[in-house]
Amino acid sequence: MAKDFKQSAIEYHESDPPGKLAVTPTKPLSTQRDLSLAYSPGVAFACDEIVADPAAAARLTARANLIGVITNGTAVLGLGNIGPLASKPVMEGKAVLFKKFAGIDVFDIEVDAKDPDRFVDAVAALEPTFGAINLEDIKAPECFEIEQKLRERMNIPVMHDDQHGTAIVVAAAILNGLKLVGKDIGSVRLACCGGGAAALACLNLLVSLGLRRENIFVSDRVGVVYEGRTEEMNPYLARYAQPTEFRKLAETLVGADIFLGLSAPRVVSADMVKTMAERPIIMALANPTPEIMPDEVKAVRPDAIIATGRSDFPNQVNNVLCFPFLFRGALDAGATEINETMKKACAMAIADLAQAEAHDIVLTAYGAESFHFGPDYIIPKPFDPRLITRLAPAVARAAMESGVATRPIADFAAYREKLVRFVFRSGLVMKPVFEAAKRAPKRVIFAEGDRVKVLQAAYQVLSEGIAQPILVGSRKFMEERLRDLALPMKPGVDFQVFDPTEDATVDDLAADYHRLTDRKGITRSDARVAARRQNTVIAAMLLKRGEADAMICGTTGRFDRHLKDISDIIGLRAGVKNFAALNALVLESGTFFVADTQVNYDPTAEEVAEAAVLSARQVARFGLTPKLAFLSHSNFGSGNTPSAKKMREALQLFWEREPGVEAEGEMHSDMALSEGVRRELFPYSKLEGEANVLIMPSLDAANIAYNAIKVLGSAISIGPILLGAAMPAHIVTPSASVRGLVNMTAVAVVGAGESREAK
Repeated sequence: MAKDFKQSAIEYHESDPPGKLAVTPTKPLSTQRDLSLAYSPGVAFACDEIVADPAAAARLTARANLIGVITNGTAVLGLGNIGPLASKPVMEGKAVLFKKFAGIDVFDIEVDAKDPDRFVDAVAALEPTFGAINLEDIKAPECFEIEQKLRERMNIPVMHDDQHGTAIVVAAAILNGLKLVGKDIGSVRLACCGGGAAALACLNLLVSLGLRRENIFVSDRVGVVYEGRTEEMNPYLARYAQPTEFRKLAETLVGADIFLGLSAPRVVSADMVKTMAERPIIMALANPTPEIMPDEVKAVRPDAIIATGRSDFPNQVNNVLCFPFLFRGALDAGATEINETMKKACAMAIADLAQAEAHDIVLTAYGAESFHFGPDYIIPKPFDPRLITRLAPAVARAAMESGVATRPIADFAAYREKLVRFVFRSGLVMKPVFEAAKRAPKRVIFAEGDRVKVLQAAYQVLSEGIAQPILVGSRKFMEERLRDLALPMKPGVDFQVFDPTEDATVDDLAADYHRLTDRKGITRSDARVAARRQNTVIAAMLLKRGEADAMICGTTGRFDRHLKDISDIIGLRAGVKNFAALNALVLESGTFFVADTQVNYDPTAEEVAEAAVLSARQVARFGLTPKLAFLSHSNFGSGNTPSAKKMREALQLFWEREPGVEAEGEMHSDMALSEGVRRELFPYSKLEGEANVLIMPSLDAANIAYNAIKVLGSAISIGPILLGAAMPAHIVTPSASVRGLVNMTAVAVVGAGESREAK
């Protein structure tokens, strides 16, 4: 397995293009004018602005969102002094983490300079390029000297992440561990194994948070750090020299409340752990093999809280929990440094987040059903999308309060919303829908109400104030799963429950269902069974009877089965002849809608036109101006196949029904998405700019295109949105995420409001 993994890693890095980074233009460069704006002569005007006001570089260049990840390769991961060239894959990896987790651009720079002064001179000269510097993988004690000198010389944040990133996450974990065991940071005793950069930074931050220096005992490969020791000492380590008779690590552990290990594998034994105080906190962070394995600790101290640096055990201490968001907040506030106040604010924000309920993306990423604050969950997981929305504002505010922010943030609510949109790119297109839903929340039934992700969605729906959930399913299962998920809501109190095994109205519901469907092959016996076992039937009947305003189903089962139940019970809106489905795809380049992805296999021209009308109206609800393209293999009459003729006819019918909406066709998809290409071939097009609603000639075409774009474009999907129903009823797919369910709830609420107004 190790050999296979090694080969996979090599192939990953060497596949074309080699490495993990590329430079991508952020402005169009497709015309001669674009080039003249980007470079000569237009670029001179931007240069002049910066000459007049150097702060203008933040708005005219990428500097305010650009970090230098810089090393000399003297202490790379567990590889040691491998040199700057061999360290480049690690620096590229750090760069992609910045981009992935916080949207920060990076240039990785590997400097061939082991001499600290030479290295400092090289990095300091790069200040005009970057908004901040992340020093990486530099050995101690030179890293202390290098960071200090660069902070003195540079007017931008400089941080050695191996020190301070680790320290912030360790501090958060220890603060939460102490809260769980009921101990005060000012009275506990800590035994530390390791005297390197990360260990000393951890101790410094813990002291600033209230840990007493006289309660800290440090050991390294020489032994205990005591007053009078001369071997392998430096001023940074000497700060923790104690007047003690202890000379071995084992002696410092007797009665200690906390063990902090940033040293070497298996240097702590089970017998040593036995001697620690009650309810000890053990941070065994050596990688890949900790100072002591968690199962060895639990065997002798089941009361211990344990953290490691590994992802296969609970409580992984991982720098990625911190550094992207710490730099995000520092950059956004225009901080001139990362100071102690900012680091403490970041640690407190991490600690607070672990005490909140776990996010669905975290559960999906780790294949878990629940994470809640406790001995096995004292720090958040790296994939928690709320890290950026909690940590970056905390850091930015701390920068402002400590007087180092050159671009103070005036509106933190707007700032958080911007960060949320980064995490959930669907947030921008969904914003008007959510605002409309919050203004008038409605009752929304979730057919599969006892499923984990539906319960999580219901909690988010309640938290965001967009709807009043009604959950269909087993009350017992709901209560059990809510306890497992640690979600603070109660059935019958925070949301309504329809449990068909206990609700007294189920017989009336069965009778009503039979009256609706007795001429559709449903017998009285069938109706009784459906009213107790078929959740979509139950939800649709409750909606039909006015006991709710909208419904969502489809987290299990086939789309067509759910659609049949909705068709039988809810039916079509007045004037509409067929259902249709619309999906949104949110890409980096914009938001696009595809119809009809789920319902009509080979629609007629009339059915295509009707789906187009319904789609245009739905797109307008997102606050977007619909621009429709009727797609075909034919381009403006170039083909006369039945499909091409159908799309031409459908466009004519659409123009007749919606003359004020921009639409064009039949055309190729490249024509739809590129105005330049379209104008060259067809200069009299009635469509301006790029289309954002793609009307497909068949279900095959729509579904294939939608799924291909979703995967190839790494798109966020919203939908499918069911169009044409007499009441707001939507059928999601089993792969829908919790956020997808929340999005669809907002769509359903807005649809319910419009339906009520129409009535």
